[in-house]
Amino acid sequence: MKPQKSTRSRGVVLSSVGLKRLQAAILAMEVAENYGQRLTLDKLGERMNISTKTLSRLLSLDTGVDQKTLKLCFSAFNLELNPQDYTILNEADKVQASQLLSLNSHKQKTDLYQSLVLDSFVNEQADQFESFWPYPDGPVPLDSPLYIERPPLEELVYREIIQPGCVIRIKAPRQMGKSSLVLRLLAFAQKQGYRTANLNCYQIDSESLTNLNKLLRGFCWHIARELGIDPNLNEMWDEEIGCKLSSSFYLQSYLLKQISSPIVLVLNEVDRFFEYPHIAQEFFALLRSWCEEAQQNPNWQKLKLVVVYSTEEYATLDINRSPFNIGLPIRLGQFTQQQIEDLARRHGLKWNSSKESNQLMSFVGGHPALIRISLYFLCSQEMTLEELMKEAIANGGIYRYHLWRLWLQLQEKPTLAKTYAQLVKSQRSTHVNPIETYKLDSLGLIRFEGDRILPSCELYRAYFGKQLSKIV
Repeated sequence: MKPQKSTRSRGVVLSSVGLKRLQAAILAMEVAENYGQRLTLDKLGERMNISTKTLSRLLSLDTGVDQKTLKLCFSAFNLELNPQDYTILNEADKVQASQLLSLNSHKQKTDLYQSLVLDSFVNEQADQFESFWPYPDGPVPLDSPLYIERPPLEELVYREIIQPGCVIRIKAPRQMGKSSLVLRLLAFAQKQGYRTANLNCYQIDSESLTNLNKLLRGFCWHIARELGIDPNLNEMWDEEIGCKLSSSFYLQSYLLKQISSPIVLVLNEVDRFFEYPHIAQEFFALLRSWCEEAQQNPNWQKLKLVVVYSTEEYATLDINRSPFNIGLPIRLGQFTQQQIEDLARRHGLKWNSSKESNQLMSFVGGHPALIRISLYFLCSQEMTLEELMKEAIANGGIYRYHLWRLWLQLQEKPTLAKTYAQLVKSQRSTHVNPIETYKLDSLGLIRFEGDRILPSCELYRAYFGKQLSKIV
């Protein structure tokens, strides 16, 4: 009698748990060791000591690899392979997996998106899977494959943040990607063993912005809490020497002394201070003094400052007492056509030529937020690019909230609104005085073409031409 034939194992495949663990580890390594730049399949294969063919099989989710190979891949990123990270794949499982991947129902596509949201290899998978992305509101999450690198900016900030006592100034109009870059900078800093504290200045209440002592006490309290230290302000604060000296001694003798590692302090939306000129002068002069202390005092060198803002009000600041003319300046610009096409591929759009990217770029420029909104609706609601543009010209369309925000800002500045009205109406070069040029540029409303000043994009020309038509 012949022995009964056993079911032969065809290897193992990654489970959704294992896939997420592996890709999160790859992402962390890319941020910490590769300045946030994604590794190619070849580079990942070298690190895992496997061929790119084997790596592609592993990531296909329906082709088995042996358990030893899977363990090798995990150990390359200091991960221990657990039973929940993989599924044993026999012949029946393989047929079932292939059938599952061939179905196109909404539920299965949604489930598939959830399992692949951390996929660092979205470019390779775009032809196989249609992805559903969340509405693009706010910074791009660290685990999202939709973040577009803008070389050499990421590498510049990663290199600078490891310098003692450094200052980095990140400037751009709103919704240009400042917060997304800061998220990655903080993740990189944490991987170096640095401590971080992040303050959005719009969280400071108005009362504190009229009282320097209250502002600095709240500022120091926030930093201490972010670092996990008991603020102990009442004991450490000395009203007799004044709040500026008290805050300086507090940071140097209390906070910096307790922590041996460097501290990255991020101040977001510092534009808020310009609404309070007297406080702005005093606060920014204090920041500048801390930066200067770092040039000679080893304890202060542990403090690394990142200032994030949309505009500077140089007219109200003493340039010799301001932090806005020291440190590494980073200016975020618009996406290039190549970056737009890359982002479209990551969304799963199959643009066969540069026609679509040209069309979209001529309409909204390379504005990151407008591009992301466009691609979201093109993917999720089956709108054509022509329909999207037609509706936007008529009433703002999918960009209406972005446009309303800018419209409100112009209404608050009637002189600036009148100047912009002339600019969008004119088909020729229009003279704009330097101060108004600077303000319009800070809002992201204009671009420069040689010595010509033009609306940033045709969307702005069409929308604001209509809104401002009664002004001129």
